[in-house]
Amino acid sequence: MSNPLEHFTTSDGGLFPSVGLGTWKIPDAVLPDLIPAAVDLGYRHFDCACDYGNERAVGEGLKRSLAGGACTRDDLWITSKLWNTYHHPDHVRAACERNLGDLGLDELDLYLIHFPVTLAFVPFEERYPPGWFFDPEAESPAMKPVRVPLADTWGAMEGLVEAGLVKRIGVCNFGTALIRDLQSYARIQPSVLQVEMHPYLTQQKLLRFCQEEKITVTAFSPFGASSYVPLNMAGANESVLDDSEVIAIARDLGKTPGQVVLRWAIQRGTATIPKTQTVAHLRDNIQLFDFDLSDEEMTRLDRLDRNRRFNDPAEFGEAAFNTFYPIFD
Repeated sequence: MSNPLEHFTTSDGGLFPSVGLGTWKIPDAVLPDLIPAAVDLGYRHFDCACDYGNERAVGEGLKRSLAGGACTRDDLWITSKLWNTYHHPDHVRAACERNLGDLGLDELDLYLIHFPVTLAFVPFEERYPPGWFFDPEAESPAMKPVRVPLADTWGAMEGLVEAGLVKRIGVCNFGTALIRDLQSYARIQPSVLQVEMHPYLTQQKLLRFCQEEKITVTAFSPFGASSYVPLNMAGANESVLDDSEVIAIARDLGKTPGQVVLRWAIQRGTATIPKTQTVAHLRDNIQLFDFDLSDEEMTRLDRLDRNRRFNDPAEFGEAAFNTFYPIFD
């Protein structure tokens, strides 16, 4: 009998695996073997994006798993994302078709607007993925913001559902006000919100809002600082996994700090997409269904909240791309 937390049910009845593999920053050379290893361990949810620059390698790994009979396409949940330079409705379908082609798929389970950030179009043949700079070779390279109404982008996203290219659509890095605005005109309501969430950024109000609105939440960067330290976006002393409270709970339960943090994520009702390049961590990260956190342990983890956001375009946009572009303020 399956554990009830192994899947969440989206508003359209989809069974959304609560634990997936996030593929941000995983090198191309690793993925063709890592994806089949993950499938063999029970992973069925894979989170991808144009901007990660590795969807072809993910696609090769998926192809190997499907060809070997380890799973069927219907067993899998594949998410990809619309990049910032493709928000104009003239470009949305072509961008999605490029995601599908690189992944070797006919249809995505979920397609998300990656950021509420609209940048000038960069043709595929000029640069793909286009990244954040409009012209990396410029004397002073920077982002090039343009104004595209969210309603126009969302209408084109709805067209992808109607064309059978994606099963459902959603958003990333949106707050409550922007979601409310989107809901007011959407013919197809957003099915999923993907945002940064971990014990140092619990986002309790946003989570409650989504649960009341029947929007499933995916928590990215569930370990907090670990992915951001190499990018100088976090300090080495900001790791959730090194927090004394997390370590104490893990010791009491005979689990790893990572398992405690991921269990906290799914017990509060969020899907989670930890990233790893090792089979050992793949195994640890999915072994979450043979223990529970008590109400007291959940509260202890909730109280670690520092409102510490690591992935913030207002900060990294200026530091790395010479452009101040706040979206959370």
